[in-house]
Amino acid sequence: MNHVVIVAGGMGTRMKSDTPKQFMQLAGKPVAFYSIERFYAFDNTINIILVLPEKHVSEWKELCAQHNFTIPHTIALGGPTRFHSVKSGLHSIAGTEGIVGIHDGARPLINPVLIKEAYAVAEKHGNAVPAVAPAETVRELHGAQSKQLNRDHLRLIQTPQCFKLSTLKRAYDAPYNEVFTDDASVAEDMGERIHLIEGDRANLKITTPADLTIAEALLNA
Repeated sequence: MNHVVIVAGGMGTRMKSDTPKQFMQLAGKPVAFYSIERFYAFDNTINIILVLPEKHVSEWKELCAQHNFTIPHTIALGGPTRFHSVKSGLHSIAGTEGIVGIHDGARPLINPVLIKEAYAVAEKHGNAVPAVAPAETVRELHGAQSKQLNRDHLRLIQTPQCFKLSTLKRAYDAPYNEVFTDDASVAEDMGERIHLIEGDRANLKITTPADLTIAEALLNA
């Protein structure tokens, strides 16, 4: 069975808004609706878990009623960090069978083709993490000094990051470490070899007002 944990705990700090970015309107719908719809389009039997801060659960339910949003999903309560939120979502899944994807709720333009590829590669190799090469020159800072890095050896990591559920549950049994910035880093710390797949530049993460404008333009293209 396929599962997906959609982490939607981000605040609109860089959006300069009091509205959580996952609730902001994108072409007439809340941002988080898009991710749920696209995973459901990939597999209409998928087990969808949406992780929200407890204080935003009632607002989410109101939005679902307002927009007649009826795709089946369950809600797990978020924690103080992304690590704790993902762990909460994983704990809400019974058993250890199947493939689980962890996806940022602020990435509404995830392509169903990429979703399909990620789950298929995870089934074969144990995990799949989408990545794209940086388009810009990259420099590493050392105090007041910096040095250029070879961007051919660098990748920008996206979601969904897919794993065998048993593996990821075991990885998230580890105590929290501030170096755990994504699911791949948690699994890698346990000894898992991470399999990168080609990501999608349109799979942007909405963090600023400009990102919201770009996402709407891509939807309308």
